[in-house]
Amino acid sequence: MMSAARATLLYCLAICLLWALVPSVLFPNPPLDVVEGFAWGRDLALGYTKHPPLQAWLLEASYHLTGGHAFGAYWLSQICYALTYLAIWLLGRDMGLAPGQRFWAIAATSCAFYFTLPAPEFNPNILQIPVWAGMLLFFHRSLARGRLADWLLLGLTAALGLYAKYFTGLLIGCIGLYALTFRDARRCLATPGPYLAMVLALALFVPHVWWLKETDFLTFTYAASRSVPAESIADHILNPVNFLLGQFGSMAPVLIPIFAGLGLAGLRGTAPRGEPPRTGSADLRFLLWFTLLPALVVMLVSGITGNAFKQMWGASMFTLAGLLLVRFASIRNGNWSLRRALAAAAAVQVIFLSVAAGQALVEPLIKKKPTRIHFPGAEVAAQAEAAWREATGTPLSYVAGDMWPAAHVTLFSADRPHLFTDHIPAIAPWISLEDVKKTGVLVIWTGDSETPTGSLAALYPGRLRDGFADIPYAAPAKWPPLRLNWLIVRPGEVAGG
Repeated sequence: MMSAARATLLYCLAICLLWALVPSVLFPNPPLDVVEGFAWGRDLALGYTKHPPLQAWLLEASYHLTGGHAFGAYWLSQICYALTYLAIWLLGRDMGLAPGQRFWAIAATSCAFYFTLPAPEFNPNILQIPVWAGMLLFFHRSLARGRLADWLLLGLTAALGLYAKYFTGLLIGCIGLYALTFRDARRCLATPGPYLAMVLALALFVPHVWWLKETDFLTFTYAASRSVPAESIADHILNPVNFLLGQFGSMAPVLIPIFAGLGLAGLRGTAPRGEPPRTGSADLRFLLWFTLLPALVVMLVSGITGNAFKQMWGASMFTLAGLLLVRFASIRNGNWSLRRALAAAAAVQVIFLSVAAGQALVEPLIKKKPTRIHFPGAEVAAQAEAAWREATGTPLSYVAGDMWPAAHVTLFSADRPHLFTDHIPAIAPWISLEDVKKTGVLVIWTGDSETPTGSLAALYPGRLRDGFADIPYAAPAKWPPLRLNWLIVRPGEVAGG
């Protein structure tokens, strides 16, 4: 009979490999956030327009490790999930859960929406998931053991989380509040551990803070420009309710392996009694606090401001949900339940994997609008590079214009030009306008307009395109071809400054 530990290892390996292989093999083009992250990573800055830099740095590393391919992004996502499963396993062990119970927790967590369909789009939300899991593991160990090494690991992980997404600050706040609220946790405040963790996290984060100051807090300015204020009093009620309902829907699949493993007898409370969960009241309080409080804070802020928060912000908030369900369901350690739970979790994964495969293979046959993963990114890059080289006889150093096609040129072109976002230095401070003026820039846009669009229209008024190409989408669909337009801006012709 297979042990619970072995079943957990094989299950995690299988789903991580499948979720990495399916998009690697079937997706003709990476998703939006992946392409954008690759384009940012071309310039190793301390921050970027929308986010701190860790996602872009990791994507750039994967680009070089894979020999200039984009599929490394899919494997980065699965590394994140694998690290999360490891943290859940270790935390469950520290809480006294038997291997079978820890398997249940991981199987349930892996069925959440956030661990399935969004997986190919490696972005800061996915990058946060192992960070939150790791921070909670190290904080729990710090309280239980009082070891300085665990506190320092907590500080290091917190810094990594802030480099992934500022939303990690919510968890840092919840950790601090936990330490202040409960008497047994407050004892740690009389030790140097939490203060050294704080100092380490701040010291590691200082370079990014300096970058924020030098760029007039670019990421915050961008976020403010994209925020949608409340339009009516109803938004103060509807937006937090919508967020809550979205989280319920995203987490609902975690119940499938739980119910399947328990069976009718288990749900009725008549199953054979085995080894009960051994988590104490402090551990149960820990699970409840860090599963529920972050979501409640988000809902409170949404209720006060009326702003709508994106559902994907919940991706990292429920990493302990599986452990909490195991504790509340009083799940016993028995092979009969493990087999049914494993079969149910595998069935959920097959369903979601089939949907992901369908996005690549079936959507082009039924959708009227082209999808991101079928964008002819490599062909756009090849055409843009060829147009520039034919006109100038020099390598392409800079590309500007619509972010979506321009980012593909940065990713797929052999020249790997820098992405000059919207041709605006303020939102691409890692770009030297003086260098752009020396080398020139290729301006590209899509659509039927013969002149540059958006902010580029004011920079190059009256300039007609130097060429265009109709490029078919990477799908057996009846979508009209993509029209790519370009403008060759030679040295001495670059606007701005």
